Amino acid sequence: MSEPATTHATTHESWRPVFGLAVGLALLVSAMLVAFGLPALHTAPRDLPIAVVAPTAVAEQLTAGLEQAQPGAFDVTVAESQDAAQQLIRDREVYGAFVVTADGLTVDVASAASPTVATLLTQVGTAAATQQGVTATVTDVVPTSVDDPRGIGLSAGALPIALGGFMAGVATTLLVRGTGRRLAAMGTFAVVAGVAMAAILELWFGTLSGNFAATAAAAVLGILATGLTVLGLESLLGKAGIAVGALLVVFLGNPLSGLTSAPEMLPQPWGAIGQLLPPGATGTLLRNVAFFDGAATTQPILVLLGWAALGAVLLVISGLRSRGTTAELAD
Repeated sequence: MSEPATTHATTHESWRPVFGLAVGLALLVSAMLVAFGLPALHTAPRDLPIAVVAPTAVAEQLTAGLEQAQPGAFDVTVAESQDAAQQLIRDREVYGAFVVTADGLTVDVASAASPTVATLLTQVGTAAATQQGVTATVTDVVPTSVDDPRGIGLSAGALPIALGGFMAGVATTLLVRGTGRRLAAMGTFAVVAGVAMAAILELWFGTLSGNFAATAAAAVLGILATGLTVLGLESLLGKAGIAVGALLVVFLGNPLSGLTSAPEMLPQPWGAIGQLLPPGATGTLLRNVAFFDGAATTQPILVLLGWAALGAVLLVISGLRSRGTTAELAD
């Protein structure tokens, strides 16, 4: 009489993982949709740094007009001359400049910094010039490449960087034993993958320009930081570490990287947080190395070095803990 009950219980329990898996995956897909879609839906300028070149009274009037039209959208710096404003653009301190002259309004932009922001500033400048009855002239101070004028290649590269480092970290943990061997495996992968990515973006797609060695080094550092972070978390925390790594790199790092627009176009403080995660720091580093002669690279380099160091430390701690456990069992 007890056998049918056992069979019934076994059959009942066998369906539980099926529905649990289905619900879990549905929640995962929903979370991904929210993580990737929500920042995009709320894209708008927030304290976007720009420069204004004009007499004091005109500069104040223009700044007030921008604030009235879009409150909190722009963080305005008054520059002494157009040359000074363009230098601020090249130094990555501002995204563009409005230059008021006797002949009209000149809008200096940098599509290499963000095609989205360049288009926005062009629209704002053109509208302002139309209201004043003057002519607007647009100058692209730091343009994107001719082969990829919209910078699509760099935006598309964010996901391979994030997923590549994530998968490499997980695979290394599963397939390679020993702290030194894991570090060597991850380092080798980062070099090969980084050089390959730089070659594709610069030599094939034509997205990036500039010094290839510097671009490749930036890509290597970005992938190394991502991979070591995931490797260290998984080595120390197991499956929970994979979940944490996925959260940091894929669910938060990728959509908050700002590569498709700009960090200042994302809801705050999420745009700033995105620059402190590997995908955002890698994208900024690649952009600044490729188009701006290495300007404003200190922060992304330090961020990536910090994540790489954290991953390496976690990996070493995990290795020492395993050795201690083995020694205790031997005693």
